Amino acid sequence: MRPSIALLSCGLVAMTDAALAAGKLAPKDIQAAFFNGQPFTASTTSKVKFQMVFTPDGKATRAPAGKGGVKGEGTWKLSDNGFCTTWSGNKPNCYTLVDAGNNKWSVMKGTALLAIWSK
Repeated sequence: MRPSIALLSCGLVAMTDAALAAGKLAPKDIQAAFFNGQPFTASTTSKVKFQMVFTPDGKATRAPAGKGGVKGEGTWKLSDNGFCTTWSGNKPNCYTLVDAGNNKWSVMKGTALLAIWSK
């Protein structure tokens, strides 16, 4: 008997959710690794790179590290599952951070990959 495509799809989604949960950084670990005033690189899914700095006092800056992108300032705060940012002129958004190996972390909004952070 062959399993249905719907059943296989549900199984893949469950495995993906489990894998994400296993590598998800706790808010205190995000703060220690990234929100310490040290610069790091963020690369969007459209390949735009930024140098990011999140300071311990809740401020954030981004500067394009190549072609494209817009310089920005904002604020950050920890959330129950990760962190939230509010960039000047925009509404707050919250994310989780998942270990992607080799000094890389996936910035996730739900199940959507938005960027890769690297050090």
